[in-house]
Amino acid sequence: MATVLPSTQLDFELTLGTLRRQVDDRLSLWLPQCPPQDAIGTVMRDGTLAPGKRIRPLLLLLALKDLRPEYRLEPALDLGCALEMVHAASLFLDDMPCMDNAELRRGQPTIHLRFGEDVAVLGSVALLSHAFGIAASVEDIDHATRNRLVCLLTQATGAQGLVRGQYQDLHEGRGPRPLEAVAQANRLKTCPLFTAAVEFAALLGGASNHCTRHLNGFATELGMAFQLLDDLADGHSPQQSGKDAGKDEGKSTVVTLLGPEAARKHVEQHLAHAAQHLTDAGIGDGHLATLLGYFRDRSH
Repeated sequence: MATVLPSTQLDFELTLGTLRRQVDDRLSLWLPQCPPQDAIGTVMRDGTLAPGKRIRPLLLLLALKDLRPEYRLEPALDLGCALEMVHAASLFLDDMPCMDNAELRRGQPTIHLRFGEDVAVLGSVALLSHAFGIAASVEDIDHATRNRLVCLLTQATGAQGLVRGQYQDLHEGRGPRPLEAVAQANRLKTCPLFTAAVEFAALLGGASNHCTRHLNGFATELGMAFQLLDDLADGHSPQQSGKDAGKDEGKSTVVTLLGPEAARKHVEQHLAHAAQHLTDAGIGDGHLATLLGYFRDRSH
C-alpha cells in the first residue's frame, strides 16, 4: 500500500485544512438551502456546519489516502458528510435537558435553547435520515458495497453503538462504576463513528481483512483517547472548550476515578496501542500516524 506523505508538519497542517474545507463545502451542498422560517432546515444546516474538528470525516479521508492515494475523493467526501451529520444529530440529542442538559456547544447556545426541544429532536431525526440516504446513494460505488456502508452506519448509530453508550452514561454515570464499566460506556459513546470512518475507507480502498481488523483497533484506541481528552477538558473554561464547564461533576469518569494524571497516562497508552495497530496494518508511517501526533500534543 503506497503512501504519499507531506514532507513537513506544515504540509500536513495544510492538508488537514484543505480536507476540512472540502468537507465543509460538500456539507454545504448536501444540507438544505432554506429560508429562516424553515426551522428544520435551518437547524440541520446551522447545527452541522457549526465550527468543529470534523475528525470523523478526516479519519475516513486520511485512511483512504494511506490505503489508496489515487482514489477519487468525491465518494469519500460524501460518506464523510454522512458521518458528520450523524455526529451532529447525536449532539442535538445529547445536549437536551432530558440527557446532558447542556447550554453551550461549539461556542454557541445549544440547538434546543436556540430553536426549542421539539425542533432539536425533529432536526436530529432529519439529519439521521439524510445521512443514511447519502450512504445508500453514493455514486461510483457498486450496490453490494453501498449496502455494506449502510449496515456499518446502522451498527455505529443504533442500540449497539451510540444509543447504547449514551444510555449507559445517563443511567449509570451518576452512580459509582468500576473502571471497566466506564471504559465500556466510553467505547460505545465515542468509538463507533471512528470505526465506521476507517471501515468505510477500508471498503473503498480494498483493504485486506487483516488490515481492516487493525484499522478497527486503531480507531477504537483513538476513540478511547479522544473521550478521555474530552473528559480532561471538562475543567476548562467555556472559552477554551466551546462547551459547558463542569458537566462531569458528580459523574464516574476515568478522571474522577483515577485523577487527571492517571487519565493522561491512559491517553498515552491508548495512543501507543493505536500506533501499533497502524504498524501492524502496514501504514505505520502514513497520514493517520501523523494525525496521532496531534493527539499526543493535546495529552500534555
